[in-house]
Amino acid sequence: MLFEEAEKYVLEIPKFTKKNGLENTKALLCELQYPQKNKKIVHVAGSNGKGSVCFFTASMLMEAGKTVGLFTSPHLVRITERFQVNHEEMSPSEFVECFLIVKKAVENIMKKGYAHPTFFEMIFAIGMVYFQRQDVDYIVLETGLGGRLDATNAIETPLVTAITSISLDHTEYLGDTIEKIAKEKAGIAKKSAKMFVGVNPPSVVRVIEDKTRQLGCEILKVSEKDYEISEKNNKHIDFFLNIKYYGYVKVSMPYRALYQVENGVLAIRIVEYLLEKENGNQKDSEQGIEILSEKIAKKENRLTPEMIQEAFQKRQWAGRMEQVLPDIYLDGAHNEGGVRAFIQTAKELTQNRQCVLLFGAVREKDYQDMIASIARGLPCSEVVVTNLDTPRSLDVEELAKTFSESTECEIIKCANASEGWKRALELKTEEKVLFCVGSLYLVGEIKAILGE
Repeated sequence: MLFEEAEKYVLEIPKFTKKNGLENTKALLCELQYPQKNKKIVHVAGSNGKGSVCFFTASMLMEAGKTVGLFTSPHLVRITERFQVNHEEMSPSEFVECFLIVKKAVENIMKKGYAHPTFFEMIFAIGMVYFQRQDVDYIVLETGLGGRLDATNAIETPLVTAITSISLDHTEYLGDTIEKIAKEKAGIAKKSAKMFVGVNPPSVVRVIEDKTRQLGCEILKVSEKDYEISEKNNKHIDFFLNIKYYGYVKVSMPYRALYQVENGVLAIRIVEYLLEKENGNQKDSEQGIEILSEKIAKKENRLTPEMIQEAFQKRQWAGRMEQVLPDIYLDGAHNEGGVRAFIQTAKELTQNRQCVLLFGAVREKDYQDMIASIARGLPCSEVVVTNLDTPRSLDVEELAKTFSESTECEIIKCANASEGWKRALELKTEEKVLFCVGSLYLVGEIKAILGE
């Protein structure tokens, strides 16, 4: 079977199936002889930042000498981006091999009366088979839509669960308040796993605390007191860690968005716990971790500031306030919290300059509020709206109409992302900043154009 055939099969699954209960995914994993067996698993949920936390966690575990499988969604350009081992993307041939194994297992469970997996359930199973074949030490899992009913929650014994920033998103499925959404996300909590919680409103933290209290599992909450920003410019943020044995260590991140610092600190707390657990929870020596050599640190399962810095600097998570050209940024902000964080960073980057906005969105998002917030929050001289290459795309006519209700700047309608990208580049001058935002679909299409 060719890769294109396997990919087409998987991508077309939504056309003939619907979301199933967790028992369906558990039956599939059972048929596959539990590929997750004996793997150390980190399970991350949240509205914003969960992909970044997964990416940073995997990077730091790699610096500690571990082999790490990373499962994330959505993909930006290629479906194989979703499956990585030590940040190396799965090859097309490996995808086909794992797909065929899963497809056979699907046929077997359907004979027993189970339903065909959905797209996400199918790729989750493909990922588990791939990580088993690659014999990874750790698997870092990003949930899909929610938490409690997410296919990834079929994993019953993770070492760590984590919840990142919660905001209003997918309200038709998860609830119409951040507390209801937090309750769904907190459904990944397990009695045997320590729960890590990112910076969130007190009402969200209380919901997660209630869940961990019911299960009797430990909880660690990251707060704004755990770091202190020392310097920001257009290319990086420097901050001091103020946690545990790091004392007052300075770290530099090649990102411009403040939320990536919060995501990074959450990942640090997760990895230091995992390595301590490998050491049997032994306490650090009187010397302090920061003076250990990298070689000794890896041998003794310790995470030094140098290793943290390497993890942040060597690899970057695409599409999150990513600078792809001078004064041109891509950001996958697609919900209330994401847009709020985007505006905060974009204001600092423009520094009273005007900006050009390239915007595309999918229908199920609360695009009216997103557009109103961006129109009020940024000094846009022109807005380019575009269709996206997905059936879920919101039509440019509706986007243009909504923008016209919130701004008096010029609005240009484009049939597709390629046309919109070219038009936005024509409008951008040296004095203006270009932001491409509104959907990860848009970010992916632009990344593909840049790749060409």
